[in-house]
Parts: sequence; C-alpha cells; structure tokens
Amino acid sequence: MTPPKRLKNGWQGRRWRDDRGDASIQMAIVFPFVLLATIAVVQASMWYYARQIALTAAREGATAARAYQASPADGAAQARSVLERTAGDSLNGYSVSVSSDGQRVRVVVSGMAMSMIPGVSGLQVTQSASGAVERWVPGQ
Repeated sequence: MTPPKRLKNGWQGRRWRDDRGDASIQMAIVFPFVLLATIAVVQASMWYYARQIALTAAREGATAARAYQASPADGAAQARSVLERTAGDSLNGYSVSVSSDGQRVRVVVSGMAMSMIPGVSGLQVTQSASGAVERWVPGQ
C-alpha cells in the first residue's frame, strides 16, 4: 500500500497534518460560557437559600403570633430572632412586618439575597406566612 500524497497546502486527504493550538482556541471560546453558567447556578442557589431563610422566619413568626393571647409583636420578635440566628450574610437588609385583623395574622419577611458580582446588589426576596388567630370560643 502506498502512503497518501502530501499536498502543498498541508492537507492529507480530509485532515490537517498539524492541528496544534486547536484545543486552546476551543477553550477560549467555550470557557466564558462555562464560567457564566457556573456563576448563574451558584447565584440561583444563593437566592433560593435566602428565600428559604425568609420563609422559615415568616412561618415561625406567624406561628408565634397565632398562639392564644399572643400579639403581632410576639410574631415579629420571633421572626427577627430566627433571622438573627440563621440569616448571616445570606439575607441582607431584612425587614419584618406583621399585620392582623383579629381573625388572621400575616407575617412578611423581605430582604436581599447575597450577590456573586461585587458592587451589584442581590436579588429581592419576599416571603410571607399567614394563619388564623387562636381564640377561645365558649360552648363548643
């Protein structure tokens, strides 16, 4: 069998003889997209975690405010206590608001999720929980 003929432009059949540097070019094209996707996944995870912290605080606050002879201030205090223990840097600038009409109580926790990009504020997080206020009903 005879070896393939070498052409003037470097082709041997359908392949380049020398393909040095192709991997570097491929990485230069693909790597920014991989890095962007990684940052997006981490940012989404941090936002989700901040939402869970806010929801937990809102639920705990609603449970405390719903209790028999409890006030909305008790619910706000409980929600703030949960946030102080769990939020850390994951939920920044949080606020708690409690509203009640005597029948139902609603606790709203909001704040900002931590951002991966320096100088850019994080995503807004707002979670709420509500429930009926426990009360004594005679004769039932």
